[in-house]
Amino acid sequence: MSTKQKTYLSKTVEQLKPSGIRRFFELASTMDNVISLGVGEPDFVTPWNVIEASYHALEQGYTAYTANAGMIELREEVSRYLKSNYEVEYNPENELIVTVGASEAIDLALRAIINPGDEVIVVEPSFVAYSPIVSLAGGFPVPVQTDSKDAFKLQPEQIEKTITSKTKAIILCNPNNPTGTVLGKEELIKIASVVEKYDLIVLSDEIYAELTYDEEFTSFPSIKRMKERTILISGFSKAFAMTGWRLGYAAGPKEIIQAMIKIHQYTIMSAPTMAQHAAIEALTNGERSVREMKKSYRQRRNFVVHSFHEMGLSCHIPGGAFYVFPSISETGLTSEEFAEQLLRKEKVAVVPGNVFGKSGEGYIRCSYATSMKQLEEAMKRIARFVSEFKK
Repeated sequence: MSTKQKTYLSKTVEQLKPSGIRRFFELASTMDNVISLGVGEPDFVTPWNVIEASYHALEQGYTAYTANAGMIELREEVSRYLKSNYEVEYNPENELIVTVGASEAIDLALRAIINPGDEVIVVEPSFVAYSPIVSLAGGFPVPVQTDSKDAFKLQPEQIEKTITSKTKAIILCNPNNPTGTVLGKEELIKIASVVEKYDLIVLSDEIYAELTYDEEFTSFPSIKRMKERTILISGFSKAFAMTGWRLGYAAGPKEIIQAMIKIHQYTIMSAPTMAQHAAIEALTNGERSVREMKKSYRQRRNFVVHSFHEMGLSCHIPGGAFYVFPSISETGLTSEEFAEQLLRKEKVAVVPGNVFGKSGEGYIRCSYATSMKQLEEAMKRIARFVSEFKK
């Protein structure tokens, strides 16, 4: 009789690696006086007018389910917002869905389009959830490694070299997490030509779209002939400082959005009602708050990049989001060695670049979504740590 213990777990789930980010923050949580530059979360509190809108909704008795796709009033506001800010128009009746964060929108989109064995191109360094979600949907994530010499910008020829007869889609994150790299209009047009040539679907994660600092942001579906083959993902967590509200949305072709709603109605039902009321307020009266937060992030970005350069670590200037991605190769340490030793010796938590893909090895991700006081102290500690390897 076999002594091997029977497992009831899915093989796909068993093979998934735990998030490389969480390991460091579980370690950091056991230590005192740690400065965290790791979690991608604004340090700002949700603007008061947005919080007040949710209070008002609760007082008015709005505590029941909404439509599966989300409140029509919110979908209309999202449609207006996208047209006004990014020159792309969606029908709120059937081309938009409100989700529990942008993460659910990504999950729904991939499950809606992937057949078993389909390949999905993942541009690395990438958000840690993309590849696992592709796998959970029955597909195969195929990484494309970007390079620091190109400021981590995807090159069209890289896509072509990766495409096979099984390639179904490509995931773009613009601005990028973890590098902060922003793809401009002309760069997106070149990528679009490859997408059209090979009849690909694009999942365009634009959750950081409002947080671009040096150029006007271009939404991928606004590129000619891309709207009909793009699923736009966004939400309220980053720009509106609403991470804990768990509210996102997806916009795209009617057929795909309706398929996403079908999955959503069986798994989630609807996004939180009071959060949807708050989001309407954020979209209609939140521009000033976003502008103020963006101004602060830009100042912090400039300070952190300058600090790394002063330490002798190369670091490209990120055009968006709230991360820097400096090279730590000068120290001779791997990304994980650097992050772990920095945490233990100087009590600064950063994310090792290799958790974002192979091209992230030799780098660390630092979030500057924390106060200047904390950033100033963190930079002093990192500089002291780095100096040990230059003696």
